[in-house]
Amino acid sequence: MMFGSSNISNMKKIAVFTSGGDAPGMNAAIRAVVRTAIYHNLQIYGIERGYEGMINNAIMELNSRSVSNIIQRGGTILKTTRSAHFMTTEGRKKAFENLQLHGIEGLVAIGGNGTYTGAMTFYKEYGIPTIGIPGTIDNDLYGTDYTIGYDTAINTALGAIDKIRDTADSHDRIFFIEVMGRDAGFIAMDSGISGGAEAVLIPETITNLEALATKLTGGNDKKKTSQIIVVAEGDEAGGVYEIVDKLKLFIPQFQYRITVLGHIQRGGSPTARDRVLASRLGEAAICGLMAGKKNEAAGIVNDQVVFVNFEEAIHKRKPINMDLIRLSEVLSI
Repeated sequence: MMFGSSNISNMKKIAVFTSGGDAPGMNAAIRAVVRTAIYHNLQIYGIERGYEGMINNAIMELNSRSVSNIIQRGGTILKTTRSAHFMTTEGRKKAFENLQLHGIEGLVAIGGNGTYTGAMTFYKEYGIPTIGIPGTIDNDLYGTDYTIGYDTAINTALGAIDKIRDTADSHDRIFFIEVMGRDAGFIAMDSGISGGAEAVLIPETITNLEALATKLTGGNDKKKTSQIIVVAEGDEAGGVYEIVDKLKLFIPQFQYRITVLGHIQRGGSPTARDRVLASRLGEAAICGLMAGKKNEAAGIVNDQVVFVNFEEAIHKRKPINMDLIRLSEVLSI
């Protein structure tokens, strides 16, 4: 696979790192980056703990055996952290000096919005070609239909919702389940629809708590004795505890139970879909660098590999499918 072959790069040494929050499938992406680089006779390095490791010279050469038996593992073998030091001019200068020390000519950055922002700033200052790979469970990055880790996260959330529904039904209670999604409701929407939730509350829509209360009490009239409400943590009406406190003013007679899934959504073995996505994007990142691409993020749109510049990927908002919002309302009657 090659892209834009009119501007072929002659770089020989490339480094890969993971940054920001971990996501299932990051290891599969690392594996694909390493093995694609070796396939094309490139030297490939791994940087531990993201930008912080770049500053601390935690850089090591990798080979094919370095990434054996990791495709099924969650998390990231390269570790990850958020680096306040990299946000400073001095920190980025030190990072650049360490890359020069190893002769590294290109970077593959696996992460989310913050990772892309750091990569774009670094490129503007030092000109090292960088390709981003979207690794975040939130699925909120512009320029790709799906991000690495998203499919695993929604399946993890769905498994929890299914189990909680058993208890809700046994005890005739309303359960409010908070899933991750500080700025986007993708996890809440997909896990809510697939889990048969009576309502899904997301940041992209205005939550009318009075209407929700009416809907929940109407469910009782229809002999619905247990109900599941899925809440994205970033819903504009508040977190799940605040929302329940407000609802109690409308319907104090209900027995409410709250479950916050939290970081369980980031862990676990990646699904087949996440492994394939990560593998495709890992190969695409190396081939993109070889083709002379720089300061761009790889993605999959309509099942085709695409590239979008970091500026767009960072600043353009990825919209949620309005048909899913409508579908959620239709199916929850």
